Amino acid sequence: MTDHPLYSGTLAPAERAEFVPFMHELAAISGAVIKQHYLQGTPVERKSDESPVTAADKRAEEVMRLLIAQRYPDHGVLGEEYGMDRADARYRWVLDPIDGTKAFVSNCLIFGSLLSLLRDGRPILGAISHPLTGHVLMGLGGGPTLLGDRLVRVRSAPKLEEATVLSTGHWEMLKRPDGAAFEAISRRALLYRTWGDCHGYFQVATGGADAMFDPVLKPWDICALVPVIEGAGGRATAIDGSDPVNGTDMLASSGALHEELLGLMALHTNVGKSQAEAS
Repeated sequence: MTDHPLYSGTLAPAERAEFVPFMHELAAISGAVIKQHYLQGTPVERKSDESPVTAADKRAEEVMRLLIAQRYPDHGVLGEEYGMDRADARYRWVLDPIDGTKAFVSNCLIFGSLLSLLRDGRPILGAISHPLTGHVLMGLGGGPTLLGDRLVRVRSAPKLEEATVLSTGHWEMLKRPDGAAFEAISRRALLYRTWGDCHGYFQVATGGADAMFDPVLKPWDICALVPVIEGAGGRATAIDGSDPVNGTDMLASSGALHEELLGLMALHTNVGKSQAEAS
């Protein structure tokens, strides 16, 4: 039992038997597409928000959508590249074919895919898939997080000075109203790195790091991460401590430091507001 809210729904036994193998199919078919494009000089386009996209992103989502439509034609789909289908469906697959496209086009190894299944708007299954390694880290809502068949757990750093802290958007964090608090946290930590995107959450869930800050997220990022972190014994909230599922940022941690980190971020925000009002 926990003394804090969990934001993923509970995966029923019948759902586990039905959907976990299918999630592995999605990871395998999208991963095969992505590997074909890696290190091949795939052209990079720019979307309206100036973020990069490649043929690998698009084709990986296309093949996953096709497989979902064939197997579960009444399910909804939300994907980064092709938007929403069947928005009123009870079950909805949420797809980020390449989380870390900037890493992918830079020949960096830490990109991956984020896949999740929502039931009635709450994530009940989430996966971080690394096509280059074949790792699929899957969080079963209300249950464990598995790396293949192996249970994984977060580690516990009782002090911030003993912790490894990650951020996927260093400069974006510093631009926030609570940016000074984040900078102070990063300086106090034993180790601070910008190993970002889905790989940072993989590190937290498998005990390789203690906290991950992410200042800019979309639903296709968030939904997979919540069950993965919670199933490993960690915590995932928005940076202000609220429900992350409908939010736009995230703090994921091993749990022991979570309240301290939330408090440090909130303290600076409140001090800044007081100073602004006084002036």
